[in-house]
Order: sequence, then structure tokens, then C-alpha cells
Amino acid sequence: MKYRIPLAAALAVSLVAPLPAPLSAQDQGRSLMERGAELFLEGLQQEMAPTLNDLRGLVDEFGPAMQGFMREMGPAFSRLLGEVQDWSRYHPPEILPNGDIIIRRKADPPDNGVEDEITPPSGPTDI
Repeated sequence: MKYRIPLAAALAVSLVAPLPAPLSAQDQGRSLMERGAELFLEGLQQEMAPTLNDLRGLVDEFGPAMQGFMREMGPAFSRLLGEVQDWSRYHPPEILPNGDIIIRRKADPPDNGVEDEITPPSGPTDI
């Protein structure tokens, strides 16, 4: 008699508990990981949509100007890139008041035959 009430309660709860939704034809054959990854990517796409729309607006605004710039300056940039092997040896470009653009080369370290490493003196060291 003592066990009938808990057994009846467990049976009632199991009948009332929601059953998992049956898989649709599209979801059959896919693992939970695949479905979870798909849902994650859909959420990411929804979050990124406003930013991507803003970026598309910038491309629409500046795209024609950049195409014209590259059409005119492209060959000069190609020659410049062919001549410069190490961009770290140059300062950032400067625009002068008259509109000229100058790219200055950094000063080379003096080559006086002295090694860059500091060699410790030979012999005993006083501490």
C-alpha cells in the first residue's frame, strides 16, 4: 500500500512530461553537433547582419573612388613594390603642405667594423 502512491505519482509525471519533438525529414540523419553548429552559425549571422550592411554601404560609397585610384596609381605601386625589399627600413609616408608624399628611408646603422654584441672583458671580475 505504501508503494502505490509514489508509483502512481511517477506514472502521472511521466505521462504529463513533454515528449521530445519528432525529428523532421530535414533533421533526420544529422547529429546533435551538426544541428547545434548550424543554430550557432545562424545566430552569428543574425548578430553580424547590421555590421555587414554598414560595411556594404561603405563599399558602395568608397568603391568607385578606390577603383579610380588603383587604375591610375596601380602601375606606380607595382614598380615601387618591386624595388623595396624591406619596408621596415622606411619611415611611414609623410604628406607635405604642397601635397607631395615622401617615404623617407631610415638611417642605416654605422658600419664601423665593431660587432653589435658587447663582449665581456676577459679575466677575473670584481663583485
